[in-house]
Amino acid sequence: MLPLTILLTLTTLLPVQALYFYLDGTTQKCFFEELPKDTLVVGHYKAEQYSEQTRSYGANPDMGIFISVDEVFDNDHRIVSQRGSSSGRFTFSAADSGDHRICFTPTGVSAASGWLTNGQPTGGIKMTLDLVIGETSAIESTDKAKIGDLVTKVRDLNARLQDIRREQVFQRVCRIRACYESEGIERRELNADRVRQEREAEFRDQSESTNSRVVRWTLIQLAVLGVTCAWQLSHLRAFFIKQKLT
Repeated sequence: MLPLTILLTLTTLLPVQALYFYLDGTTQKCFFEELPKDTLVVGHYKAEQYSEQTRSYGANPDMGIFISVDEVFDNDHRIVSQRGSSSGRFTFSAADSGDHRICFTPTGVSAASGWLTNGQPTGGIKMTLDLVIGETSAIESTDKAKIGDLVTKVRDLNARLQDIRREQVFQRVCRIRACYESEGIERRELNADRVRQEREAEFRDQSESTNSRVVRWTLIQLAVLGVTCAWQLSHLRAFFIKQKLT
C-alpha cells in the first residue's frame, strides 16, 4: 500500500489528468493519507472493466464499488462506509489530524487480467480517482459558487415561467373578451331581429286594420248606393205613372 501523496506526485510526471490504478477482480486497494484536522476531502471515482471482445476498458453496469475510510490513529475507526455504482462521489472531513486509510473494493465482478504492461498482465479493472483535498472553507466556497450558479439558473427559469404564465393569462383574458364581444354581437343581432319582428308585426296589424276599415267603408258605400238607387227607381216609377195618367 503506497501513500496517496506519493502516487499523486508520480502522476504529475506522467501525461495524465487524474490518478488511476488497476485492480484484479474484487481485490481491495488502499491508500494512506495524512490529513490535518477539519480537512475536507471530496473524491470522484470511475471504475471500468476490461472486455476481451473490444480489448479495452469500459463501463459495466453490474459492477459496484465499496468505499471505506478509516482513522488509523484512532484504532481504525471507520468514518466512511459507502456502497455505490461503478462511478460516483464520496466526501468526508477529518475530525482530527493523522493518517487516514482510503480503500476501494470492486463488487459484482470476477477476477480478470487486462492489457499487458512490460510483459506483465494488469488488473481487469481500471480505477480512475480524482481527489480534492483542502480546507472546508475553500471547498465550500467552490460549492457555494456552484450553488449560486444553480440559484441564478433557477431564478431565470422562474422568470420564464412567470412570463409564460402571464402570457397564458393574457391569452385567456383575450379569449374571454372575444367570447364576450361575440356574445354582445349575437345579443345585438338578436335584439335587431326582435325589433324587426316587432315592427313587422306592428305593420301587419296596421295593414290588417286598414284593410278591414276599407272593406267596411266599401260595404257602407255599397249599401248607400243601393238605397239611393232603389229610392230613385221608385221615384222615377211614380213620376212616369203620373205622366201617363195625365
